[in-house]
Amino acid sequence: MEGKEIIKKEKRIDKEKVINALNKFFNSIAFPIVIGIILLLKTILFYQSTITIREIIDKDLVIGTSMFIITFICVICMLPNRVRTIGTIVLDILLSILLLGDNLYYTYSSSVLSVAQMTNLQYGEEIMGTIPMLLEFKQILYLIDIVLIAVLLLTKLFKIEKKNKANWKVNSLRLLSAIVAFYLFCTVDAEYVEKAGEDPYNKDAQVKKGTIYGYHVADIESLINIKKKAKYDNKEEMLSDYEKLKEEYNEKYGESNYNLEGIAKGKNVIIVQLESVQEFVINKTINGKEITPNINKFINENIEFSNMFMQSYSTTADSEFSTVTSLYPMENGMSYSRYYSNKYDDIFTMFKNEGYDTSYMHGNYGYFWNRGNVYKSFGVNHLELKDEFEDTSEEIMGYLSDELLYKQAVEKMKSYNMPFFSYIVSASSHTAFTLDGLQDESKINIDVGKYKDTFFGNYLESVNYADYAFGIFINELKKADLYDDSVILIYGDHNGIDMYNDEMLDFLQQTNPNLNDVDIKLNYIRVACGMRIPGVKNLTIEKPVNKLDIKPTFEYLTGGQSGVSLGTNMFARKDFVSLNNERIVTSRYYYDEKWFRRIDGTEVNLEEIPEDEKELLDEYYNDMKEELDISMSISINNLLK
Repeated sequence: MEGKEIIKKEKRIDKEKVINALNKFFNSIAFPIVIGIILLLKTILFYQSTITIREIIDKDLVIGTSMFIITFICVICMLPNRVRTIGTIVLDILLSILLLGDNLYYTYSSSVLSVAQMTNLQYGEEIMGTIPMLLEFKQILYLIDIVLIAVLLLTKLFKIEKKNKANWKVNSLRLLSAIVAFYLFCTVDAEYVEKAGEDPYNKDAQVKKGTIYGYHVADIESLINIKKKAKYDNKEEMLSDYEKLKEEYNEKYGESNYNLEGIAKGKNVIIVQLESVQEFVINKTINGKEITPNINKFINENIEFSNMFMQSYSTTADSEFSTVTSLYPMENGMSYSRYYSNKYDDIFTMFKNEGYDTSYMHGNYGYFWNRGNVYKSFGVNHLELKDEFEDTSEEIMGYLSDELLYKQAVEKMKSYNMPFFSYIVSASSHTAFTLDGLQDESKINIDVGKYKDTFFGNYLESVNYADYAFGIFINELKKADLYDDSVILIYGDHNGIDMYNDEMLDFLQQTNPNLNDVDIKLNYIRVACGMRIPGVKNLTIEKPVNKLDIKPTFEYLTGGQSGVSLGTNMFARKDFVSLNNERIVTSRYYYDEKWFRRIDGTEVNLEEIPEDEKELLDEYYNDMKEELDISMSISINNLLK
């Protein structure tokens, strides 16, 4: 018995030693230093998962990140014992959540978070619903140390000691920490914040130059001084440079390659925005069946735009904004949430001035992405949102099913005055691609095989259903005698699958075994697009186009006046398009911080190419910057009022 008591006593002593050692560590200066090292490793994990996913992390990025973390830790070390320990835990929690949030949002939209997106919190359900699909096992590393600390606190193996009286050595250390923190913040950190502001449209470049922490500081400064971001603060100066840019485009790219001017005058015009339908599914099969047979038929019989690109890594609302205004959207959703009351030269007004009856249709409520207020401000004749449709018996993921939307859309069109312009936004193929609410699964007509129950497999099934519903729409138009005399444009609003989804890459490599990184990046931003113009058949246009080009294209086809439009007619010869994050796609090149050749994905060495070719690339870049500067200034300063 006595031996057992001795053993128990020894174990108790050992446990007490462990607890004392833990407490000594957690309440010592070593604790924030170790947490700083852990935060640096977490930040490197973030970089490798996002902005440098297929690149080597630049050493300057690591150095800059280290300087910010040293600053944070020095600030913590200035605090008294108890406050220092609590502050270390709070810092770890806040920065870990920030990194995790940035990582998740980057997977969702290829963009890091910004404070400006607080204006979009009311629409957060769109993102929140996809979080389970975005989570990866390695992301637990952002929180694992926090969970460990919480367990130690709950089991009382670690106690935060009360404040101890400081001696001169401790006070000296605090003073040194304050001096180091102040010096780093005012010199090194400030330099990285300044670097982060050098590329106002390109967040990847902002993070690479300024670190994720410098970016967030610069982002806050930018929001506070947002009007300083605008190049133009008066309408006359902006319009003068706009006219110079358009004149330059007319001289360089000339008139249309096709004799279609005015061909659609007086005809009905229908635009269908297809939720998340990327170009790579077009004319593709899986297990012997076409993924989009009805869209294929429509595009192949009429006009295919094989290089239609998203205008931004963004939301459905941003796609609509660019289509309606021919401007670049502000950061994700802000054009419809923050700047909706601005005056724009919109497509509805263009058609109304030509005697068209105008309508906008979407199977969701008006509060979502502020569409009720947005389209009222555009003066749409018929605003047909969810509560305007009689039959709501089938909802897919909360939206009116595409089939019910299209059937009732045609009924409404039959009552409009001719000619009419209708803009229809579908939603059933919305992320997270579960088709939750679909009542008859036999309407999914493909077998995705090995991709079954994966995010990618669900995407293919959702797109296949969206295609089924589109086929219903075309048949209903024909039955209502509205098809033959209507111009119909269809396009995908944005990507559905993240850039480096493994299953998607496996699918792409089946038809392109030499897939390179430029192919992957272009695939991410390329969406399906086709148009029907009565009398025009079997035409394929391969040059790059984007959503900004839609309004000026209808100006060309119908003879309207589009006002300020940064896009150009899709049938003209302009051979490049830009995105609102400083990417450029030309017929031969792709710009993403550096120039790459589209044919093989290799980087362009600007020192080795002919001078005229270098000048051409400079022209593309300068024109892109001018377009973005004009567009941002119009939105921020409401220059078209």
